[in-house]
Amino acid sequence: MSEEGQDSDQTIIERRFIRLIQRGRWEFVQRVNTTGVVCLFPLTVDQRVIFVEQFRPPVDATVIEFPAGLAGDIAGQEEELLETAAARELLEETGYQAGQMVALGSTVSSAGLTDEAVEFFLALDLQKVGAGGGDESEKITVHAVPFTEIEDWLDHARQRGCLLDARIYAGLYFITKHIQKNR
Repeated sequence: MSEEGQDSDQTIIERRFIRLIQRGRWEFVQRVNTTGVVCLFPLTVDQRVIFVEQFRPPVDATVIEFPAGLAGDIAGQEEELLETAAARELLEETGYQAGQMVALGSTVSSAGLTDEAVEFFLALDLQKVGAGGGDESEKITVHAVPFTEIEDWLDHARQRGCLLDARIYAGLYFITKHIQKNR
């Protein structure tokens, strides 16, 4: 039951990974066929922050992001744990494995548009073990940016036409906090 009363959910349309719902006068999107969404904030031992860059059709632009993805979206792995998905996405998108993964909690991604919650992980003690670049459906460019150069690097990315995912700012908060704690 919604906060507004006894409104029940009406499915407007459902596709492979999303469903459009109407609840009273409100319309929003739900994820389906997944167990959750993960986003990683990767930091190398020499304090390089790992970003990914890829074209995103909904915004018709290239976006700078942290590695992220769905859990439980692979056939035969429907019960995939968020931690397992986080490690898989990090390796698949960036080519790095983390020696340490710290769960940071979750946040809603856009409460006016979707009920999706994203689980954050700090990925530390990274070791480069592969090329990265995503799976066969993705074309991802990996960037290892020195922490001290992030502001200028992000400004340059915007100048060349990239959009910045809002989770960058959450990730930089957690990375900064980690660096300050370990000085």
